[in-house]
Amino acid sequence: MTTPRRILVALWDGGGTVPPELAIVRGLVARGHDVVVIGDAVLAGEVAAAGARHIPWTSAPQHVTRRPEDDFIRDWEAKSPLQLFARVRDRFLCGPARLFADDVAAELRRRPADVFVTSELLLGAQVGAEGVGVPVVLLCPNIYALPGSGQPPAGTGWTPSRGPLGRSRDRVFGALMERAFDSGLSDLNAARSAHGLAPLDHTLDQVRRHQTLVLVEQAFDFPANLPPNVRYAGAQLDDPSWTEPWTPPAGDDPLVLVATSSTFQDQVPELRRIADALGRLPVRAVITAGPALDLSGFKAPANVQVVASAPHSEVLRHAAAAVTHGGHGTVVKALAAGVPLVVMPMGRDQGDNAARVVAQGAGIRLKRTAPEKAITEAVERVLGDPSFRHAAARIGDAIVAGAGPTVAVEAIEAAAAARTRC
Repeated sequence: MTTPRRILVALWDGGGTVPPELAIVRGLVARGHDVVVIGDAVLAGEVAAAGARHIPWTSAPQHVTRRPEDDFIRDWEAKSPLQLFARVRDRFLCGPARLFADDVAAELRRRPADVFVTSELLLGAQVGAEGVGVPVVLLCPNIYALPGSGQPPAGTGWTPSRGPLGRSRDRVFGALMERAFDSGLSDLNAARSAHGLAPLDHTLDQVRRHQTLVLVEQAFDFPANLPPNVRYAGAQLDDPSWTEPWTPPAGDDPLVLVATSSTFQDQVPELRRIADALGRLPVRAVITAGPALDLSGFKAPANVQVVASAPHSEVLRHAAAAVTHGGHGTVVKALAAGVPLVVMPMGRDQGDNAARVVAQGAGIRLKRTAPEKAITEAVERVLGDPSFRHAAARIGDAIVAGAGPTVAVEAIEAAAAARTRC
C-alpha cells in the first residue's frame, strides 16, 4: 500500500512540456498523494483537470495568457540562436532565479512537503526547495543533452559525432554551452546565497545535483552516457485538457496532421506555406492552431481543415503523415501511432528531435523556410515510401511499451520515502 505524501510541483508554461509533466501529476494524484502545483496562472485549468490544486507564482514571471503580447521571453524576436539563448537565460533561467526561489520557499514554509518536483529548467525554484531542505526531483520532458552526456550539444540538431574530429566538435561546443550558461551564474548564486546555500562553480551544476527523470523513451534517443542521477522514465502521451472534440473530414484520401507549437513562435507564415503545399495534393489535411494562435481568418485550400484544437492522439489514429515543427510531444505521439513525419524545426529543442526522427528513418527534415514545392515533395515522399511508416511503427512500438507515469511516480515516491527515513 502506498503511503500518501505531500508533494509540491513547480511548472512553467513551456507549451509542449506541460502535458507530459501534468501526466506525472495525474499519476501522483491517482496514487493518493496530496499534490499542489505552483505555476503560471494560465495553467490553472489544466492543473485542475489533472486533479491537483493550483497556486500561481507570486513574484516570479509567468504567463497569465498565451497571447504573444503577454509572453515575457518573446523568443521569436531573437535574430540569432545566441540572442535567443541569452533571452531565455536572462529572462527565465537565471535572471529571475531569486524570484522563483522566494516563491517556492514561501510555499514550502506555508505548507511543508515531503518532496519537491519541478521542471529541470526552473533553476530558481530548485534553489528555493534546497534552502528549505526538501528533496528535489527534476522532470526533463525532452531529450537530456547537458555537456558530458555523450549526446550532441543541445539545440544544434546534430547527429552523434564520429571519430576524433567529431568528439572534438562536441567537446568544444559543450564547453561553449557551459560558458554561455555561466554568464548567468552570478544571478543564480545570488539566489543561492539569499537562501543560505553555497555558490556553484557552474550554472548547470544546479541541475546536475538532483535526480532527473527524462520523460523520453530510450529507444527514441541517441546512445548516451547519462550520469548516475539521470534515468529514462518513458514518454507521456496524454493530450492537453484544452483540446476539443474532433470529427475527421469526409473522404478517403490520406489524412495529414499539421501541428506547430502550442506556444507562439510567429509560425503563421509557415502554416500558410504548408496549407498551400498540401492543397496541391490528393490528401485531407487538418491544421490544429493551438491556444496561442487565432486562425479564424486563415484562408486554406478546400482540402485543408483548420480547427482551434483537436486531440492529436485521436487525429493520428486516422493519419498517414504529420507535418510539424518538431516539438517533442507531437513527435512522440506521431511515432507512437506509427505515423511518419515531415519536420520543420523553428527553434528550441526541435532540431534535436528532427535529427532523431531522420536517424530512425521515420521522416524527413526541412528548413523552416522551405518553400511550398519542397513541402509538397516531402509529404509525397513520406506517403509514397512505406519504409518511413515501417520505421515509425518500429520506434512507436517501443515508445508505447515504455509510456506512462509509473517509473517517474515510483521514483518520486522513493525520494519522499528516503527523506522520511532520514
